[in-house]
Formats: sequence, C-alpha cells, structure tokens
Amino acid sequence: MGVANRLDLTLRLVQGSDRVSVSELSHRLGVSEMTVRRDLDALERQGLVRRVHGGAVATRVREEHAGFSAREPWQAATKDRLGAAAAALVEPGSRVLLDAGTTTVHVAEHLAARGPLTVAVLSLQAAVVLADRPGIDLLIVGGRSRPGERSLVGPLALRTLESLAFDCFLMSIGGVHAEHGWSEFALDDAAVKQVGLARAGRTVAVADATKLGVRAFSRVAPLAAVHHFVTDRAAEDAATHPGGPQSLDALRDAGVDTVLA
Repeated sequence: MGVANRLDLTLRLVQGSDRVSVSELSHRLGVSEMTVRRDLDALERQGLVRRVHGGAVATRVREEHAGFSAREPWQAATKDRLGAAAAALVEPGSRVLLDAGTTTVHVAEHLAARGPLTVAVLSLQAAVVLADRPGIDLLIVGGRSRPGERSLVGPLALRTLESLAFDCFLMSIGGVHAEHGWSEFALDDAAVKQVGLARAGRTVAVADATKLGVRAFSRVAPLAAVHHFVTDRAAEDAATHPGGPQSLDALRDAGVDTVLA
C-alpha cells in the first residue's frame, strides 16, 4: 500500500471511531507502530486528526458543513483513483456534463487525456483544470457560484442545462442510501443534478466510500436513475464503512454497474 493510500485509510479508521489506538491501527494496516505514529503526525499537521496518548481522534467537521477548500486535501489519493476510473468510462467524442465537487476535480484531470471531448462544467475549479487543454472544448455553465463551493447553481444554470443534451453526466453525490437513493445536502445542488440526469443519455456517479449509507437532506433520484457508480474498495469493508456493503448490494439489485477503484 502506498503512503498516500495508507494515509487515506488511516484517516477513515480514525474517523470511524471515537478514538483509535496506535496498536489497533498497526494491526489493521499491517505496518509498524512507528509508521503509524509518523502517519498520524502527518494527518495532525493537516488538521485532520488530533494526537492523544496512545492514539488519535478525528478533528474534521462534518463533511456537509465544510467548504471545498477544507475538503480538497481529504483522501486525495483515493479521489484521484476514482477520477481515473470515472474518466475511463467516457468515450472520446462525447458531450459530457461534469458536476462540481472535490472528486470531480480529479475526474477533470483525467478527462483531459480522453479527448476529443465537449465538456460542460458546473465547477469553477474544474473549469480551471480543463481550460486550454488540447482536445477539450470547454463550456462553462452559467449560474450563481455557491459560496464556499464555487459550484454553479440556480435558475440560470438550470435553464442552460435544459437547453443542452449530453452523452454522459459525471455526477458527484453527497449520499448513497439503499432506500433513499441518491441525495445531496444542498437543495440547489440537488436541483442541478436532477436536470443533469434528465438531459444525459448515461450517468456515471462517483463518490468515495464515506458517502455510502448516507441519507442527505434532499433526494436527487432513485438508485436506478444512474447507470454506473464508481467508488473505492473500502466500501466493501463493513468495519470501516458500516453502510457500504448494504448500499453496494442495493445498487447492484437496482441494475447499477458498480466499479470499485
């Protein structure tokens, strides 16, 4: 396991418990306690955990309350794997709608190698990534930039999307729940995703495993509305993600092609 991936898993294990010990992490990760202490020190410098005697506790705020810049460093290695897997599902020559979010910025990085593509973006960060890339015809969907997120939402964004048609919608998501389906924490984000689903021939949802089992505030669509779902292999581990296995089973029962990156 590479260092970046080990840090991602360490962070998840800390977040999944009120407190986790160095010895527990060492056993779970298959590395020495010295390595665990070094990794915890690195996470503490990022403000993601707090060292306590013999272990660590999580310090990050709930994800739905943290802005883009705060979330961007979280699980970056995992999100980059997801970005590569999601981009690989896009055929060159496609007309693509790319959603906003920290994971879809990684998708944008990998889309640049899938050209020629026409890509409409709902994220100012993704627009920066794709601007001036050879083979990418970039469209920035109009709308209001949501404070703290720089996602494009509101009536202007909805009207723009309703006038376009896409081969593929690459959708980020806040919650994936066996009964509640796909959901988001903000009403504006949910509304944009609903129109994106309606205007695309195929939808690829992408989210890390922490989103599985989550029932967010605003329902976007039932599980069957999405064709492919890209997440990380930790979703299969009930010890790390209690809602993961049940959500994966529900997705497969709904006919959603599930890709574990």
